[in-house]
Amino acid sequence: MSRVRESAPFLVRATERLEGARVLDPAVRLLAPAARKLIGSPGRRRVLQGHDLGHAIHPLLTDLPIGFWTSATVLDLVGGRDSRPAARRLVGLGLVSAGPTALTGWAEWAVVDGRPQRRVGVVHAVANITAVVAYAASWRARSRGDQARGRNLALAGATVASVGGYLGGHMTSARKVSSRHPAFE
Repeated sequence: MSRVRESAPFLVRATERLEGARVLDPAVRLLAPAARKLIGSPGRRRVLQGHDLGHAIHPLLTDLPIGFWTSATVLDLVGGRDSRPAARRLVGLGLVSAGPTALTGWAEWAVVDGRPQRRVGVVHAVANITAVVAYAASWRARSRGDQARGRNLALAGATVASVGGYLGGHMTSARKVSSRHPAFE
């Protein structure tokens, strides 16, 4: 791993420090067997990694929870009182779609070779799990009629999901971590 010059943007420097954070290695070692077990058979691996699409399905699926949650945020901020039920439904749809998205992400992570990328993947997952917890609490607060708390929890979830999204983008764009059909090699 090359060292980034101090003149590099803050996020680049921070991400490189994360890639070198050996403190994450115990989590990587703990999670690796479970991730490999998740993909299990070759058939399950083909589905979870989007083999028939020609490349990873995980980045495609991330659009669902992000889109639902972003739409809920827009309704929260500009939709008014009448949009509250729709915002709650959108938060719920984001939660439902987060499950398959996470499964496909773990299937990708299970076959990553590089330790730096695995470290980033663990933090990516923790950020996304934290976002899901915040959105679940938001959905619950909204269901109980506490719209302000629901909105604030969703905004917190959006903030944490943005960190997770940045790290996921780093892995796919900067580090080229993603399954793909051999024709694209």
